[in-house]
Amino acid sequence: MTAAVRMTKGEQTREAILEEAAELASLVGLGGLTIGTLAAATKLSKSGLYAHFASKEALQVDVLQHARESFTDRVVRVAIKAPRGEPRLRALFEGWLAWQSGAYAGGCLFVNAASEFDDQPGPVRDELVRAERDKNETVTVVVRSAVTEGHFRPDVDPEQLAYEFEGMLLAQHHARRLMNDPRADERAMRAFERLVDSCRVAPRVAG
Repeated sequence: MTAAVRMTKGEQTREAILEEAAELASLVGLGGLTIGTLAAATKLSKSGLYAHFASKEALQVDVLQHARESFTDRVVRVAIKAPRGEPRLRALFEGWLAWQSGAYAGGCLFVNAASEFDDQPGPVRDELVRAERDKNETVTVVVRSAVTEGHFRPDVDPEQLAYEFEGMLLAQHHARRLMNDPRADERAMRAFERLVDSCRVAPRVAG
């Protein structure tokens, strides 16, 4: 059995700072996250933070990478434990929904940052695009497995389903965060059920 990799004290401190930074960014926006605002929130010195992050931009990219790893651990790796096909897709959607609603006080860091940086070329936008492509590819692969397992029809388009999958999550985020809809999660699950039902293989009719 492979031994768990232990982080050094410095690495643990950096991870703790990044978690604080991600929480702060969800509230003030990734663009509002600076060495100064993080120093004020964590009561750490700016010089100490500069030892971990060379610039505001480097801090923002590192925060996105930290959130991406958190999403992978709490959503993707958990979903992969479910059986292949439709059960795994369901686990992915439910986990994603829970992460989006509860990972950070200010809502999904990726959704918030996307609206800030969608037209701002540079390393931060590049990191957002990488995260988005990875998540989209994960959904696509899981949908393909649902087709292979015979849960979904052979003519189901995995890329289109992945597009609609994320669209439902974006609608839930909007309804929950902006509209304060107490039924946002319920509505998202109902939409997911309809989408999945439209993809299932029709039951055989006894002749």
